[in-house]
Amino acid sequence: MRTTRYVFAAALLALAPFTRAMAADSDDCSQGFASRFAAAYREDARPADPDAAAPARRAMPSPLPSPPFPSAEWQLGGVAYPIGVPNLNTRYPLEKALACNRFGKWMTDNRIEIYGWLNASANASTSSRSNYPLSYATRPNRVEFNQALLRIERLPDTVQTDHVDWGFHLDNLYGYDYHYTTMKGVFSNQLLNHPRAGQALNGKTYGYDPMLFYGEIYLPHVAEGMVVRVGRYLSLPDIEAQFSPNNYLVTHSVLYTVDPYTQMGVMTTTRLNAQWTLQVGINGGNDTAVWNHSSRPTLQACVRWVSKDNNDMLYPCVNSFNTSDYNYNNVQMYVTTWGHRFTDNVHILTEAYYMYGRNIPGFGPGGEPGVVASSPLPGKAGEYGIVNYLNIALNPLNMISIRNEWYNDQKGQRTGYATRYTTHTVGLTHWVSPDLEIRPEVRVEKSYDMPAYDRGRKDYQASLIVDAIWHY
Repeated sequence: MRTTRYVFAAALLALAPFTRAMAADSDDCSQGFASRFAAAYREDARPADPDAAAPARRAMPSPLPSPPFPSAEWQLGGVAYPIGVPNLNTRYPLEKALACNRFGKWMTDNRIEIYGWLNASANASTSSRSNYPLSYATRPNRVEFNQALLRIERLPDTVQTDHVDWGFHLDNLYGYDYHYTTMKGVFSNQLLNHPRAGQALNGKTYGYDPMLFYGEIYLPHVAEGMVVRVGRYLSLPDIEAQFSPNNYLVTHSVLYTVDPYTQMGVMTTTRLNAQWTLQVGINGGNDTAVWNHSSRPTLQACVRWVSKDNNDMLYPCVNSFNTSDYNYNNVQMYVTTWGHRFTDNVHILTEAYYMYGRNIPGFGPGGEPGVVASSPLPGKAGEYGIVNYLNIALNPLNMISIRNEWYNDQKGQRTGYATRYTTHTVGLTHWVSPDLEIRPEVRVEKSYDMPAYDRGRKDYQASLIVDAIWHY
């Protein structure tokens, strides 16, 4: 019932701006906050000005239309936008409504942004106990409150090349999805120290996670520009993202569900030229705070290439490398992503990786057949997979995404089941307005070597799911 109340409250908040008085504009400071907030939604719903000047950029043209796609740029972790690309954020309703008070004016004058979203979903599944390894809608046949996120950030201006600039980023996440984002040593007790027998996942049902917190310095005179990021940041290479609005689909691949989510350390991103970008960093290990006893010094290195015609992108990464034995999520990870644009409205993204951990307790020789982690000895456990997205823009308000995946958890160390998986997903994203998107999808999946669904009771699963994202 608590979840239902959250969703109902979110729906009322989403509808409220459209039911208020229609007189004010968002920049009419004679009006109150609520009137300006409502006016901002009305303004966002108006057609964009086709004659508006495009912001200056020092990069290749954006390869993709966004919306309907979640991003206009080829994939690159470690920076908000590739170096030389301007801030493509719209001015969100909350920012407009705050602009008349002293706090809002100060934020505008200092290029500080504040915005966020609410995200809820509903699913119907052939499983009754757990949808895992489907994520994030792990609890079957229910409405779920996934994410309430508040973001405060300042983006460095990487288009200009005449002065050093700076930025920062803070994300505050609350909801069911904290189960997948939690970093050990950062409010992790609510997940790691709350076993929940009989539940789809351990931990408190809903939790808070300061998902990202980092500072940035932009150095324009290093090569063609370098951004140095220090703090907790997203793992670099994945097609999929932790945040709902940045994904092509509601659910996630198995490949993404079990790989690293965030790291804490120092990451450098250097633009060598318009086609080549180099990234090198060091962190405390996957999903582990640098002050936690499980932390291990870990290297990251990636390079991204974009073809001259902007139709291809290749992004190989050594996402995690150290010489330590397995500790909390200490896996070695090698990953490559390729993107290809057929037309402005059709593109594919393909990601493949290999991960493994050294000397993991229970994964050596002599274990009981079919029982994961039953060996008396430690050993190596690896996993690898490949996922492909075919993304089609039907028009500026609608897109279809088709995802096909094959994954092999060789010893069951990541999913809990030593088996091969296939998943097939088709979803639609419909933009009701620039501030509200609806995403229905259908998904079928199978495990081949042992039952891995519904807590080990089935070797297949089919699900229907829909979510809504309200931006503020």
